[in-house]
Amino acid sequence: MENSLSKLFEIEESVSGKLVRILCIDGGGIRGIIPGVILSYLESELQKLDGEDARLADYFDVIAGTSTGGLVTAMLTAPGENNRPLFAAKDIKKFYLDECPKIFPQHCSSYTTLGHTAARVITAFAGPKYDGKYLHSLVKEKLGDLKLHQTLTHVVIPTFDIKTLQPVIFSTYEVNNKPSLDASLSDICIGTSAAPTYLPAHYFETQDSQGHKRQFNLIDGGVAANNPALVAINQATKQMTR
Repeated sequence: MENSLSKLFEIEESVSGKLVRILCIDGGGIRGIIPGVILSYLESELQKLDGEDARLADYFDVIAGTSTGGLVTAMLTAPGENNRPLFAAKDIKKFYLDECPKIFPQHCSSYTTLGHTAARVITAFAGPKYDGKYLHSLVKEKLGDLKLHQTLTHVVIPTFDIKTLQPVIFSTYEVNNKPSLDASLSDICIGTSAAPTYLPAHYFETQDSQGHKRQFNLIDGGVAANNPALVAINQATKQMTR
């Protein structure tokens, strides 16, 4: 399915017969507005059935997202007042419409006369197109000090570490076994959204209760899994077999 389309998978647990409901949200930068619109409609329909306080996090056992989908995932599952989701699905569309022009400001390039191909080559060598400073401050402002383990339902957010050249999957299923993954949601979102050539890689550290530190040098999770469906299914399946 195309980028930025939402997917729903139901996995039947063989032991208890319970259905595990998984919502997956692809990457795609500003195109995150597309799943935002779809999810807003879905939430509004659920509210017709269960009241205006109904939120998507109440209905899904796992919400997974890559790149901009990771940001949407955090927005849907981060706890706010009275331990309810910090954002409603309807807030996502407004967020993208209001903030994307500031995250990706458009400036006239002095390379335009060289042609698009030459301009792209020069820009690639010059570094990321955007410095990401506004995105960083915005995400940290919205999500504060909230950490991965605090989400209101299970989340799975893929990233890619450019130092180790390995995918890093931030999964609430793994936090107990791997405390070093319990990073702040803001750092995870900035990391998974750091699309190469557009935004700089994101560096941060975590520290567990024993004082052990772990470094992360992250870029867009789309490098590892632009469609996080299989990653989410894998995480849920491993949990079932434990």
